[in-house]
Amino acid sequence: MDSNLSQDIKKKPGKSQKPMFIGLLAFSCLILLAAAFLLWWVPYIGLTNIYHGLPLIYGGVLAGIVLVTIAVIVLLISTVVMEKEIFLSHKLRGAVVHIVFPLMVFLGRLLGIPKEKIQQSFVEINNRLVLSLPFKVNPERLLLLMPHCLQDNECKVRITGNVRNCERCGRCEIKELVELADENDVKLSIATGGTIARRIVVENKPELIIATACERDLTSGIQDSYPIPVYGILNKRPYGPCFNTQVDMSEVKKAMKLFLR
Repeated sequence: MDSNLSQDIKKKPGKSQKPMFIGLLAFSCLILLAAAFLLWWVPYIGLTNIYHGLPLIYGGVLAGIVLVTIAVIVLLISTVVMEKEIFLSHKLRGAVVHIVFPLMVFLGRLLGIPKEKIQQSFVEINNRLVLSLPFKVNPERLLLLMPHCLQDNECKVRITGNVRNCERCGRCEIKELVELADENDVKLSIATGGTIARRIVVENKPELIIATACERDLTSGIQDSYPIPVYGILNKRPYGPCFNTQVDMSEVKKAMKLFLR
């Protein structure tokens, strides 16, 4: 993977949500340690009455679970900070998708952090983990998955079934996306929602997806598509949600150049 392009994508303008993600992970470690102590201390007296060695055995098992969990969290933080694959770190994306993100949402709610910020952080961390994967895909195995709200609201052409119906008038970015897909021989699909997006993924069986959507849809799409890697690009909403949204075409092009063989 081109290191200069990769660094360019990682340093794109805008406030990084990485510190918040790392902070919430560190906070979860403190909660884990406190919970482990309580789980050991509360039954301590009762276990002693059964057998004097049980508290030690119970404490050892509990300590092992805590140490493994902390080791995984430290490895994840190290991967995010160093922005490259470390020992078995490519396996962590599943943990981030299915365990860490729900935990971050829960902790964020306790701390009063807006869910949208947590989702932005999740997308950024997911992208960094995807960028750390040492592989590229053939054009026919890459899928560009875009939301229908990119289409100009006044356009009468139906493109959700077949994006090639686009008349390429240039009033929205669908024209550029179609041309980009044709130039690189990659698949381009437009989805009207999560159900359609999932069906598109199942039908096309891509090895990697470059997707654009709002925080909510992109987050759920990354989760639903796992284990297929999804590189997410948040859309721009100058007119509000789901209406004449936009995508940073330069980010799409950079991502394609990084992942295509």
